[in-house]
Amino acid sequence: MAKKRDKFGTVMKKAYQMKGGSITLGAGMLNGKCDSEAKVDIPLKTLNRHGLICGATGTGKTMTLQLLAGALSANGIPVLLMDIKGDLSGIAKAGKKQPKIDQRQKALGMPFKAKGYPVEFLTISDEMGTRMRATVSEFGPILLSKILGLNDTQASVISIIFKYCDDSNLPLVDLKDLKEVLKYITEEGKQEIDKQYGKISTSTTGIILRKVIELEQQGADQFFGEKSFEVEDLLRTKEGLGYVSIMRLTDIQDKPKLFSTFMLCLIGEIYSSFPEEGDLDKPKLVIFIDEAHLIFNEASKALLDQLESIIKLIRSKGVGIIFCTQNPIDIPAPILSQLGLKIQHSLRAFTAKDRKAIKLAAENFPDSDYYDTAELLTSLGIGEALITALNESGRPTPLVATLLSAPSSWIGVLSKSEIDEITRESKIGQKYNKVIDSESAHELLLAKIKEFHAKKVEQEAEIKPKRVKGAKSTFETVVESKLARQVGRTLVREATRGLLGVLGLGGRKHR
Repeated sequence: MAKKRDKFGTVMKKAYQMKGGSITLGAGMLNGKCDSEAKVDIPLKTLNRHGLICGATGTGKTMTLQLLAGALSANGIPVLLMDIKGDLSGIAKAGKKQPKIDQRQKALGMPFKAKGYPVEFLTISDEMGTRMRATVSEFGPILLSKILGLNDTQASVISIIFKYCDDSNLPLVDLKDLKEVLKYITEEGKQEIDKQYGKISTSTTGIILRKVIELEQQGADQFFGEKSFEVEDLLRTKEGLGYVSIMRLTDIQDKPKLFSTFMLCLIGEIYSSFPEEGDLDKPKLVIFIDEAHLIFNEASKALLDQLESIIKLIRSKGVGIIFCTQNPIDIPAPILSQLGLKIQHSLRAFTAKDRKAIKLAAENFPDSDYYDTAELLTSLGIGEALITALNESGRPTPLVATLLSAPSSWIGVLSKSEIDEITRESKIGQKYNKVIDSESAHELLLAKIKEFHAKKVEQEAEIKPKRVKGAKSTFETVVESKLARQVGRTLVREATRGLLGVLGLGGRKHR
């Protein structure tokens, strides 16, 4: 047993000793015992190859996320956290020594160093924070169609709308603009659109309008608008520490379409805005997506394909994405295959379905000479995880059960007053929190519709015959005509004869 342990320590030291910059997540474990010499280091260089943190509720995923995010910030790497449960704000505050933390760090041979990190709170909903927005035009027709879940015919109408607005200088800023254009092209502007771009079915525009309203009801009207958030503001540092930008999303857990819309827009904007970087010594930005299943559960196939393409390509921009969820099967297989770092906490096996999921999860890890992976997945303790990563050469490291270090920041939630104070002191808050309602398609089309109806009234007035003062009406003309007088006399005579006949006084008797 001692020989096996020595070999384990030698193998893990060699596999996880990094020459360049790295993050120490903890130390290797064998048969439940920690080997403080077998440090588990993750190279910064390969963190743009994306990653996964998963495990059942209560196994320590949030602490692992906080540990990794804090370590990235300490290395000058900005971080963006999707905080759906509202339990990540403590990263702004230094942690406190506790008996359990001291015990853990002693086993790891790593002293506890309390530290907080510079934080920026962001929001796309009613939560406090610097507001993030994007315009409809910035989405473009293809991405917008995929988010709305449109078929090819409906998507072609969206493309026509964008082309018409470009040709007519009608800025598409918010959903109000898009709805106004949809109404206009089926009513007052129908002839104009049919003539220039071809006929558009009113039933098609009706379907698109309903889908826009559905998105609007999930709160997207707060997200679409001005001023657009500039993704370069995510790359800020303070005194050598990377800013941790926390997206406060606790009030959109039941609005998955809004969440997936925002995420795809943000990742797409980062990809299109950031220059090609190749292989950097460390990433420019790392994005953590907590409760990642919310993106994939409601996403259409077209949306998933788009997300898969972006994830494959965005690493060349120096950006890493780390998904956090309960089970690896929550992540589509094509995306899961792109994730170089895997941190797997314990899974629960309460049902036959759970056991199948665990067996499938075990197959996602490399074979090990030291562990029965499927068995170990159900016996890991809180703050313990199976880890495999890519070394500095891009090769997968051996699977190692790891006792994870405690985060140096506060494990908990900041008070409302603490969050408000950070928000008030934000250097970019004034830049984005001011409401801008510039003249766009909605206002311009309303003016155009008003002009359209005014011209219509004038045209109708010109076509309507006008009566000249003193001229006789048609009835008067008819009554006074010679023919009318003759017909009138005949009618009177015949009426008189009929009346006399009834009284027995009428005309001569015929024999």
